[in-house]
Amino acid sequence: MFSPDADRFHEECGVVGVYGHPEAANLAYLALYALQHRGQESAGIVSSRGDALISHRGLGLVADIFHPDIIRRLVGTAAIGHNRYATHGETVLKNAQPLVVEYQGGALAVAHNGNLVNAVELRERLEATGSIFQSTSDTEVVIHLIAQASGPALVDRVVSALAEVRGAYSLVFLSKDELIVARDPLGFRPLVLGRVKDAWVAVSETCALDLINATYVREVEPGEVIVIGSEGMRSFHPFPPVRPRRCVFEYVYFARPDSRVFGRTVYQVRRELGRQLARETHVQADVVTPVPDSGVPAAIGYAEQSGIPYQLGLIRNHYVGRTFIEPTDSIRHFGVRVKLNAMPEILEGQRVVVVDDSLVRGTTSQKIVTMLRNAGAKEVHMRICSPPTISPCYYGIDTPTREELVGASQSVEEICRFIGADSLGYLSESGLYAFLDGGERDFCDACFTERYPTPISAGQEPRQLQLFDAAASAA
Repeated sequence: MFSPDADRFHEECGVVGVYGHPEAANLAYLALYALQHRGQESAGIVSSRGDALISHRGLGLVADIFHPDIIRRLVGTAAIGHNRYATHGETVLKNAQPLVVEYQGGALAVAHNGNLVNAVELRERLEATGSIFQSTSDTEVVIHLIAQASGPALVDRVVSALAEVRGAYSLVFLSKDELIVARDPLGFRPLVLGRVKDAWVAVSETCALDLINATYVREVEPGEVIVIGSEGMRSFHPFPPVRPRRCVFEYVYFARPDSRVFGRTVYQVRRELGRQLARETHVQADVVTPVPDSGVPAAIGYAEQSGIPYQLGLIRNHYVGRTFIEPTDSIRHFGVRVKLNAMPEILEGQRVVVVDDSLVRGTTSQKIVTMLRNAGAKEVHMRICSPPTISPCYYGIDTPTREELVGASQSVEEICRFIGADSLGYLSESGLYAFLDGGERDFCDACFTERYPTPISAGQEPRQLQLFDAAASAA
C-alpha cells in the first residue's frame, strides 16, 4: 500500500548519552522520546551500574518499547540511547542499537547517527583477518576496529578506529566507567552538549535538552572527541581540521523546528527559506497552505513575504500508527488521506499555493494536488522549499536510488505535468543559503548538487561524481 511517508527522505537515527545522573536511563528515555522523529524502527538504552552494562532494545516506537519496570531495571548513573531508521542493514532486532559487546578491554556499548561510506571495504578487510560480525549495521565495523586497536585507554582505541572510517558519524560510547562522545571532522550530523545540574548530556538535537530541563552548553565540534568520567570532561581534537560540511537537509526537513541546529533555530531558518521561495517563485494566488507538518514554517514565511493569506487547507492526522487495516481499492488515495485531509471550506474556488519541504519521487505531490482539486481548488501551484533532489545521500539519510528521484531525470516542466499542478517552483541553490546573510557555506548539499564531500566506496559511486577536496579547504 502507498504511504505518504514513503515519498520522504528519512533520517537514520538519534543518539543520547548521559553521565553522572542517578536517573540516567530515565533521562535517556525522555531524550529519545523527543528525538522520535529521527527514527521509528527501533530504540534501545544501555546503562552502566559501575560493574556491568545493562541493555534493553526493541523494534518500534520509544513509548512502546520502554515501560516503567524496564526503566527501573536500567540502573546506573550513566546511559546511552538510540532511535533507529535503517539506512544500512535490515530492520531486525540484531541491528537495533546501542550495540553491546565484550572485548579484551571490557564491556562496551555504542550508538551511531550517520553512515560510513567505506564500511563495506573495512568489513571485508576485518572479516579476512578473522572478525565475526553479528549484525549488518555499519556501526559494528567501528567496534571491531576498536577491538583490534591498541592504546593505554579506551579513548586511544576509539581515536585509532575513527581514523580509519570515512563518512558521517555522531557517536556515543559507554563503558563501565566512561562516556565517550565523537563527531566526524566534517560535522555532517548534529550533536550538542548540555548539563542537568552536575550531569553531562549529549544529544542529537536541543529539543531533547528542553524536555529533560537541561541547560544547553555548546555543539560538539566537528572532529572533536570528548571523554566524560570520574575526572570530569576532557576534550580532544585528534584529527586534522577540515572545512565542515554540515547536512543542509537538517534545516529543510529532518530536525524538529524547535531545535537549534548548527547554531541556528530550525523554525527561523525554514521561515526564511519560505520568504526566499516567495521572492523567487511568486504567483498570483488567494491562499497559501502548507503540507503539514514540515512545510508549516516555510509556508508562513511564503505568506508573509507574498502577502497572500496563510490558511490550513490540509489537516494532518497525527494518530496514525505504523500499521493499519488496508481498505479495498474502492477507497482511492487512501495512503495520503489517512494522514492528510483537505478543507473544502478554505479551498473551494481558490487559487492555492501549497508549500512542501521537498519533492522526492513526486507520487505524494501528485496525490496532494488531486486532493486539493477534489476539494474545489481552482488552481494549484506547488512550491518546494529546496532545490530539485537529483542525487542519493550516503551519509546517513535513507534516500531512493537515482532512478527513483524524479528531479534527476525530468525537467521542472515535466515534473509539473506529472504531479498535475498549474505551476511548480523550487527554491534555487543560492536561495537555499539566503538565511546565512552572505556568510560561509559550510554545508553538504550533495542531494541537490552531486557534490560529495568525501570519496564513496567502490560500487556505491553516483554517476558524474564530483568531490570537494576537504583537506585543501581546511579551516
